[in-house]
Parts: sequence; structure tokens; C-alpha cells
Amino acid sequence: MSAPTPETAENSDRARASLEALRTEIAKAVVGQDPAVTGLVVALLCRGHVLLEGVPGVAKTLLVRALAASLELDTKRVQFTPDLMPSDVTGSLVYDTRTSEFSFQQGPVFTNLLLADEINRTPPKTQSSLLEAMEERQVTVDGTPRPLPEPFLVAATQNPVEYEGTYPLPEAQLDRFLLKLTVPLPSRDDEINVLTRHAEGFNPRDLHAAGVRPVAGLADLEAARRAVAGTSVSPEIAGYVVDICRATRESPSLALGVSPRGATALLSTARAWAWLTGRDYVTPDDVKALALPTLRHRVQLRPEAEMEGVTADSVINAILAHVPAPSLRQ
Repeated sequence: MSAPTPETAENSDRARASLEALRTEIAKAVVGQDPAVTGLVVALLCRGHVLLEGVPGVAKTLLVRALAASLELDTKRVQFTPDLMPSDVTGSLVYDTRTSEFSFQQGPVFTNLLLADEINRTPPKTQSSLLEAMEERQVTVDGTPRPLPEPFLVAATQNPVEYEGTYPLPEAQLDRFLLKLTVPLPSRDDEINVLTRHAEGFNPRDLHAAGVRPVAGLADLEAARRAVAGTSVSPEIAGYVVDICRATRESPSLALGVSPRGATALLSTARAWAWLTGRDYVTPDDVKALALPTLRHRVQLRPEAEMEGVTADSVINAILAHVPAPSLRQ
């Protein structure tokens, strides 16, 4: 790989600074969710989609809205409900009585950042309407494919599946999400901070008044993506990623391990994280840092393991502890 030119390096540094500012800007509205903020930035760099899971009231929707407000990108929100139809998401053909012809009316999926709020509250028929959009970045209606804008990212929020009135996402759709980020309850100090902000007049419905402003745009994002694509991956790192994913397929606790698509996703997110931290090469620590959010939704526990209290995260952590990491010479 050829060394980057001074101009390329300068563009890369500028793009990294813009995305760092993006993380700072989101923190003006969302307290104590730094890992989730970082995950959203990584997904933008990798052209991937994000599933945010947590109990109601932990700022999942606010997090995505703050991301949209910090970017100069078009955004739309869909509240997923049991009676939502696929055409309510993708759009449909509408008959025009003046021209006696059908014309296509775009749905909210035609945007840069789609907030799919409480995606697991709608039946599988409507959930599946996003599959083509997420994978092919297009929508086909009446046999005609219609490309979606670039960039395109689905940020879906989800309540835990044990809550009444939800529909678990099928494995095929889970695999379309690059990352599954858990949004936990805040610590005591963070919760006090949240209450203090509200007491001082913070309104989550008015992010502009909270000081959230656009700090990055499409040009910054494209420059960052080019820089991430130039981040080098040694054969040892590629082998390390493969060994981790193959170990999930051999785990006695798992009925379904990580597919090759999951392995490429882990390599992609590790490269993005390496670039965000200021390096042009990937280390084993980069792989470990992104292993949980990239892989936790791509494995399936055996029923007996689940009854014993085993979780996907605990299995992946055990694999990371046992698969030997390569020694890199830079």
C-alpha cells in the first residue's frame, strides 16, 4: 500500500476532527451513552445499519435525533405500530385522476437517516419491507427498482423481546444490522445529570435550543470513509477475525454461529475504530473492542444454555479470552 500524500493525510485528519465534534455535539443532548454514540459513528463510516436495544425511557430515540441534528443530512422518523403497512414505509403507486395514470409516491424510507422507532412492535410482514432497502439500498415497487439516497442508514430502536406486544426480528433481518448496541440504564451520577438538565430547562423535543448544531456533513463523511478504506489489515488480523468467528460455530452454547458476512462486518468495524483512534492499521484490540456489538445479534443460543442464564455476550467474551491474539510488528 502506498503512503498517503500530505493532502490526503490532511483531509483524513479534518474528517476525523469533524466526527469527533459530532460525538461531542450529541453529548449535549444525551448523557452517559458514549459507547452507543461511538457505535453510530462507526456505522456511518461502514455504511451499516444500527439496532439500538434498551428498556423504554433510556434516550434511544433522542440519541438518533441528536445524531441527525448534528449532521447536514435528511432524516425521517417512522413509528412502527402493529397496524403499519409495508407501503407506509416504502411508498406506493397512487392513481392521479387528472392524468388517469399511476405515479409513485415515495415513503419515508427515501431519506439519508431513517429512524425506525420500536421496530419490533410491528409484525414481520412490515419488518421485512426494510430488507431490500437495507441490503440493496433500493426499493422495488411494481417491478421497478428505485435507488435510495446516499448515504442511507437505518437506526432502529427495539424494546427487549420479553416485553408484551413485541415481534422478535427474524435472523435474516438481524443479520442486516451492522451493529446491535445496548442502551443501558444510566448510572446514578448520570441520572442526576439528566434531571439537572431538565430542571434547568432542557427540552428533548427542541435540540436546537439545547445547542445541538450541524458540525459534519456529506463531504466530511465521504472523506472519512475513504480514509477508513485505506486502513491496512495484516494477514494476521484477518486470520484472528476468522478464528473468532469460527469459534462461535463450534461453541457448545450456540445453535447458530457467526457467518462469513459477520466476519467481514467485524473486520469493517474494527478498521473504522482503528481510524477513529488515529491509526492507519488494525490491531487485535480494535477487533476485541467491536466484537460484542458486531457479533452479539448474529449468534443464537441453544435453549438449554439460555435456561442456564448464558448470554450471547458471555459466550463471545469467553471466545475472545481463549482465541490467541496475534503479535503485530509495526
